[in-house]
Amino acid sequence: MMGPAHSLSGAAAWLGVGAAAAAAGHSMPWPVLVVGALICAGAALAPDLDHKSATISRAFGPLSRGLCEIVDKLSYAVYRSTRKPGDPRRSGGHRTLTHTWVWAVLIGAGSSVLAVTGGRWAVLALLFVHMVLAIEGLLWRAARGSSSDVLVWLLAAASAWIMAGVLDKPGNGSDWLFTAPGQEYLWLGLPVVLGALVHDIGDALTVSGCPILWPIPIGRRRWYPIGPPRMMRFRAGSWIELKVLMPVFMLLGGVGGAVALNFI
Repeated sequence: MMGPAHSLSGAAAWLGVGAAAAAAGHSMPWPVLVVGALICAGAALAPDLDHKSATISRAFGPLSRGLCEIVDKLSYAVYRSTRKPGDPRRSGGHRTLTHTWVWAVLIGAGSSVLAVTGGRWAVLALLFVHMVLAIEGLLWRAARGSSSDVLVWLLAAASAWIMAGVLDKPGNGSDWLFTAPGQEYLWLGLPVVLGALVHDIGDALTVSGCPILWPIPIGRRRWYPIGPPRMMRFRAGSWIELKVLMPVFMLLGGVGGAVALNFI
C-alpha cells in the first residue's frame, strides 16, 4: 500500500485497540488515545525504511536517505544469508527484514526501553520522529516538497513538546497500563509494534505479498510472501486502496475512537 493508506490504517488500528482496552477495563485517557494513534500512524510508515523512494526516506532529509541505504543493504544481507532454495534471487532488500514480525517486535521493544531509560528527551525524540512520519503520511499532499520539510519538522517538534507535557500531568496517561514506579511511557512501544504489523498486513494484501512470518520456514521458502488468494489482491495505489480501503479505515477509526471515549 501507499503511505496515506498505511498511516490511516495505523491510526485506525490504535483507535480499535483503545475500544478493546475500554471493553477490557483498561480505558485509555484521551491523551494516550490521541498520541498512540499518531505514533501508530507514523510507525505504519517505518517498515519502508528499506526503500529509497518511500515517504520515510525523505522525511528527515539526508539523514533518512542515508539510513535507508544502510537498512536496504542490511536487509539484503540478511535475505541472502537466510534464504532457502525456494526463495528467489533478488537485488535489493525491500520487503524483507523490515517487513517481518521480528523487526516489528524489536523496534517496539527498543522504543519502550528508550522511553523508560532515556528520560524526557528520549520520549520527546520518539514523539518527534513519529509525529513527522504521521504528518507526512496523513497530510501527504500538503507535506510533499522540500520547501515544506522545515514546516513539518517545526509542527512535529511543537506537537511532541505539547503532547509530552499533557501526558506528564497526573491521570493523563504517562503510566497507562504499566503503573509500577519507573515504568512511565513503557506503553510507547505498543503503537510502534502495532504500526509496523499493520503495515505488513497491508502490504500482504497487495500483489507481491509480504514475508511477515520470517524466519519461520514454509515449504522450501523462508521468505514466503503471505497474502490472500491472488484474485483478492490489488496493486499499491489502485482504486481499491484509494476508494474502498481508505474510507473504511476512516470509518473504523471513528467508531473505535468513539467507543474508546465512551461516546457510543
